[in-house]
Amino acid sequence: MAERVRPTVARVDLGALKTNYRAIVEYLARERPGGTPGVIAVVKANAYGHGAAQVARALEDAGADLLACADIEEGAGLRAAGVRAEILVFGALSVSDLDGLFDCRLTPTISSPGAARAVQAAAARYKQPLRYHLKIDTGMNRLGFRFDNLRRTLPEVLRSENLDLDAVFTHFATADDPASPLFDEQRRRFDRVLADVQALGARPRYRHAANSAAMLRDPRVWFDRVRPGLLLYGIVPPPVAPAIELTPVMTLASCVVAVKGMRPREVTGYGARFSAERPTTIAIVPAGYADGLDLRLAGRGAVLIRGRRAPIVGSVCMDMLMADVTGMDVSPGDEVVLIGRQGSDRIDAREMADTIGSIPWEIVCRVGSRIERVYA
Repeated sequence: MAERVRPTVARVDLGALKTNYRAIVEYLARERPGGTPGVIAVVKANAYGHGAAQVARALEDAGADLLACADIEEGAGLRAAGVRAEILVFGALSVSDLDGLFDCRLTPTISSPGAARAVQAAAARYKQPLRYHLKIDTGMNRLGFRFDNLRRTLPEVLRSENLDLDAVFTHFATADDPASPLFDEQRRRFDRVLADVQALGARPRYRHAANSAAMLRDPRVWFDRVRPGLLLYGIVPPPVAPAIELTPVMTLASCVVAVKGMRPREVTGYGARFSAERPTTIAIVPAGYADGLDLRLAGRGAVLIRGRRAPIVGSVCMDMLMADVTGMDVSPGDEVVLIGRQGSDRIDAREMADTIGSIPWEIVCRVGSRIERVYA
């Protein structure tokens, strides 16, 4: 195979990832020394763009015993990469691929009576018991059994001969919105759900509800396990205030491939949206929207070159962007940091998301597949 020579790479610091995981574990133990909750390490969506196989193995090394992914295909990929920890499948189950639950030793989420019947039939066919997590819809109105209808819908599931209820969980819709009353309403509903589940004779091993934002926001929703995702990668969900010292795991970097001068009134980029008001120097960087960079960064965002911020001008093209380096001593080959630290300055995913009116989850998940991940 030919060596990859594209200059735009994502450097992933697995040491920082492990440190973040341990910092989260230590924070939970410090804040709740008695009954410290365990951790479900979320590695769905290619570990938020960081590379699921490498990240999952590093988290295992750091002590993670339960990982979570989006679907059976992601879980199968983790097993193929040598992951030994328990793997929870968060998402909806496709009837056609249920064999993967057994072939790859995955723990399914059951979120509807129909899914329960399908999984029970598959488990009976394999003549195996199967542990599962029961998802409850407490107000997000996505996947899950309705919180107010369990006495009618749940008894059939609990009678399934081959299915063992291992955990009950829910998902908060507004954990990152302190002004929304829905968070507390969902918390109260989940408390009632747990009482209903017990009244129906079920004894799940544990309960979980808190994603990264909920974990930092309210210890009352920690229950028996928490589900950090974004926090593992060193990013605090906005607008939540940091409570744990974390290190961003990914640095997205490229290099200058050309430097050229523009005369006043000349334009650069598609749409001719940037016109030089004075003699201007621009640097051409081989990273664009095909690499996951948002078009809205043009005229709003910046990159770091030689430790200084260089505004992105013109347009974010498919394969490149232009940065205004007027007055800077910039040459082809100079490193360009799009996400990460250079010198004393840093541009992180949270800042980039705020710049374009997005969220940091989208920023890191969109880092393109053609960008090589380099692990350290």
